[in-house]
Amino acid sequence: MAKMQRWRRGRSAGEGSTPVTEVEEETAGLVEEDDGLAAELDPDTETDLDPDEAAEPDEPDDVEDGEDSADAEEETDDDELDDDLDDVPPALPAATRKGFLDGSVAVQLLQAAHAKQAITTALAMALAAAVAGRAARETAVVLVTVLVGQTILGWHNDIVDRQRDKAHGLTGKPVAMGRLSTDTLWYAVLVAALLLVPLAITTGIKAGCLYLASVAVGLLGNVVLRTGLLSWWSWAVSFALLPAYLSFGGWGGQAEGNPPETSIVVLAALLGVGVHFTRAVWGLVADHEDGWTYLPLKLGLKLGATRLLALSTLYTVVIVVLLAVMGAKVGLSR
Repeated sequence: MAKMQRWRRGRSAGEGSTPVTEVEEETAGLVEEDDGLAAELDPDTETDLDPDEAAEPDEPDDVEDGEDSADAEEETDDDELDDDLDDVPPALPAATRKGFLDGSVAVQLLQAAHAKQAITTALAMALAAAVAGRAARETAVVLVTVLVGQTILGWHNDIVDRQRDKAHGLTGKPVAMGRLSTDTLWYAVLVAALLLVPLAITTGIKAGCLYLASVAVGLLGNVVLRTGLLSWWSWAVSFALLPAYLSFGGWGGQAEGNPPETSIVVLAALLGVGVHFTRAVWGLVADHEDGWTYLPLKLGLKLGATRLLALSTLYTVVIVVLLAVMGAKVGLSR
């Protein structure tokens, strides 16, 4: 093509006055374009491309496949993370977290202690001690001792039932709802137990041991035979030990009383059974869903919860009246 250009220039110079026609001009333009195209296709020809851009090779397909695999793995990890987050209990509201700093752990401990039952039992025992002729200071010790013992039983019950309470959505259970940790409650149980021992033996070693045995039976009843027909056993035994705690009690570790009347012990055991039935009525639906077969549930299915509650309440009141009558007739101890 270069020879063609020189030939044209030589021809134009030799002709002198002969002009280049429009056809020749167009042909010259095409020739120049062909030279430029040939230069672009020639690997030895320098180009205007950026060296960095020219040096970058095209990404192979396997890189793209690797990126797709990485994206798939990230999606899988995200799915697993979502599944893990589903298992995490929801975060406590800001007001609740603030409540811990403000000392509301004490409120949660009080709610987990089954306070109504603890206070009622403690007041009843203090009243029985006063009616039996115990001094005011002894009555006060009985009140505090039974209150601490019942609190331990309530805390332990919430620890044992935390999974059931959570499954049934019982908002009044601080441990099940995550407002109170299990470790905190176990620590509270330990501290209360260390306080209970000296309180119990303040009215006598024998009397104190009997009350500690009553609490131990209650703790055992929280985990043994509570779902079957013998669920009432721990209530009967633990309540039967309470008259002995009062009759053997006095003031000081060396205090030594007398054994309790047999009729009082039997009535106390029957009272424990009545309290068990009365309290069980409120949880019959949840217990039935969990497959329990204990006696209150069987009677509730036959009689209905309302009738069972009425009969249990009437039974308990009758036993309390009989205790009062027998206590006034024969006394607490022999």
